[in-house]
Amino acid sequence: MSPIRPRAALSALPSYAAGKPPVPVEGLVAYKLSSNENPWGPVPAAQEAIAHAAAGVHRYPDPATVRLREQIAQTLGVPAEDVVTAAGSLGALSQIIAAFAGTGADGVADEVLYSWRSFEAYPILVTTAGAANVQVPNRPDGSHDLEAMLAAVTERTRVILLCSPNNPTGPSLSQAAVDDFLAKVPDDVVVVVDEAYREFQSDPDVVEGVRTYQAHPNVVALRTFSKAHGLAGLRVGFSLSQQPITQQLRKVTVPFAVTELAQAAAVATLANPDQVAQRVNRITAERDRVQAELAQMGCWVPGTQANFVWLDLGEDSERFVAACTEQALAVRGFAGEGVRVTIGEPEANDRFLRVCRNFSPLPSAPGHPVP
Repeated sequence: MSPIRPRAALSALPSYAAGKPPVPVEGLVAYKLSSNENPWGPVPAAQEAIAHAAAGVHRYPDPATVRLREQIAQTLGVPAEDVVTAAGSLGALSQIIAAFAGTGADGVADEVLYSWRSFEAYPILVTTAGAANVQVPNRPDGSHDLEAMLAAVTERTRVILLCSPNNPTGPSLSQAAVDDFLAKVPDDVVVVVDEAYREFQSDPDVVEGVRTYQAHPNVVALRTFSKAHGLAGLRVGFSLSQQPITQQLRKVTVPFAVTELAQAAAVATLANPDQVAQRVNRITAERDRVQAELAQMGCWVPGTQANFVWLDLGEDSERFVAACTEQALAVRGFAGEGVRVTIGEPEANDRFLRVCRNFSPLPSAPGHPVP
């Protein structure tokens, strides 16, 4: 047995399971619908910026990401000082957990509260930091149960995570619901509004991270360039918060975490919002079509404002994943719970719908089981 002794917390650490690539099937074009990626890629200006920046990869990037923060500030109408960049929104969340949750001076673990199931990296980050996970079950429709989350707040609660739209189930939180929630949360608890899929939302009533953090000193909004902007492979994201929080986040920021290629591409994509919107509109149109066709065949999915749909298949989840694999489709299964399917190219979505038509039983609405 190895004499090397890792931290005790690692023994309880769940593994992050990234979306797998599709298994090739003869005669079929393979599609990856397992990682919520943008199938159309970045805008041309971002691709050009990457090629240009590649000539300088022997140099360290600007550690303050000044150009990127200023472009984000201009785009969103916020002070550049409120922007803290990171390696994706996951990197930004890691900064928040590192700064505000861990093991207290009394040796007792701080608590990080969130709805579950939600983004599977949450428990990994919390456990790694030495904090305690407090998971509040989703409502039957896959949405956050904010009343139950409020009831779970204790004097040890340091951070609350709100994922909107929720990954992997899809529902978003309304601004009114979040405002009411924040009015009842202690002011010394950091509340994170994780908006990784913000650009895909069309409902005017959904929570708006910019507005919310500006009104509440204890709120942080998370954004990423991985999804709508098609820059998943470059790992660039950011958080928005007021100065009492950003001052702490900068203390735990990993130097040079955002590469020059990532910064250049992110600046370029922000400078071309119409082209980004065109890509997003193609995806949301396909999402709405997929949801409508699923409804026609009697398949219930939670209302989604993201670029994916959730099939609440329970114990049938692995069987559905296998059916997709046979059709050269990679989807993201959560054993015993459900399957998340990214909205991809129209051909990929059509094939996914064909799998659904040939699969039984399909999910039914909570409280309305299939007879």
